[in-house]
Amino acid sequence: MKVLYFAWVRTKTGIAEESLALPGGVETVGQFLDWLKTRGPGFAEALKQPGFVRVAVNQEFAQADTRLHDRDEVALFPPVTGG
Repeated sequence: MKVLYFAWVRTKTGIAEESLALPGGVETVGQFLDWLKTRGPGFAEALKQPGFVRVAVNQEFAQADTRLHDRDEVALFPPVTGG
């Protein structure tokens, strides 16, 4: 699975992108975010407020119950505002 980190999510995690195997027992976006929080203080800080980080799976907005697969591309980014 390819994971992309954008904007301040990238800054806090220190990673722009990485390839990961889907962790055992992780089947949904929500479970994946919970697992990411355990990877260190930068991840925990970036993901501390539920719902504040947006997630896209294969370039489509995803919800916490969206199922994940090993070949997915997952992107994490802050909410976007416009004016």
